[in-house]
Amino acid sequence: MKIQFREFDPFNVWIWVEFSNNPSEMEKQYVEEAFSSWFYLGKLGAFNAENLQVQDVGLEISYMDYDEDQADNSMVALMHNMGEFEFESNWGRCWFDLGTSDAIALDILINTLRELGRDFLTIEQLIIGGENEDWRVPGSNQPDFIGDNERN
Repeated sequence: MKIQFREFDPFNVWIWVEFSNNPSEMEKQYVEEAFSSWFYLGKLGAFNAENLQVQDVGLEISYMDYDEDQADNSMVALMHNMGEFEFESNWGRCWFDLGTSDAIALDILINTLRELGRDFLTIEQLIIGGENEDWRVPGSNQPDFIGDNERN
């Protein structure tokens, strides 16, 4: 899977996935669920690089002391919004406002899609940011999405 970064604005970013063929309904579902899960983790603050205490300790975490003060005092890292995932031909795309989530979120998404591409479907490339000459974004660069106050 080729990974390409283009112009990147974390508050207004399109993420594009190119498949080797038109994806089946099951393949679409795998991709949509991966992106939705990633977004929900981000909305809950999972991608906070200031609070990676377990990662920072290393391999030996038996009886590790978790510092709740450090966790409480780290800057909030929340994703804000996600558009509807769309498919056209052999492309999929989704718009995000990544908010204050840290760049580790993108590494985790890339790792997820690389494994998904190995096990379940063929992803030719992942494009993060910018435009896709094969499928232009709407004029506003922000699709319609359901705001938090509109959810039931």
